[in-house]
Amino acid sequence: MAFENQDMAKRYWSENLKIMGVLLAVWFAVSYGFGILLVEPLNQISLGGFKLGFWFAQQGSIYTFVALIFIYVVKMNQLDKKYKVEE
Repeated sequence: MAFENQDMAKRYWSENLKIMGVLLAVWFAVSYGFGILLVEPLNQISLGGFKLGFWFAQQGSIYTFVALIFIYVVKMNQLDKKYKVEE
C-alpha cells in the first residue's frame, strides 16, 4: 500500500481508527452492557424460550462480533477505494 503523501496516510489511518473505535464501542455495549449491566431488565423479555439477558451473555455478543467483522471488511474496502489503495 503506497500513499501519495504523508498527509493522505494520516487521514487514512485516522478514518481507520474511527471505524475501529465505533465498532469496538458497539461490541462493548452489546457484550458488557447487554450481557452484564442490563441483564436483569433484559431477562424480562424472552427470545426462543430463553431470557434475553442470558441470550446476550451467551450468544448475542458472539453473533454481534461476527457481524462486526463483516461490517469492518465492507467499511475498509470502501476506505481503500476512497484512498485508491485497494488490492
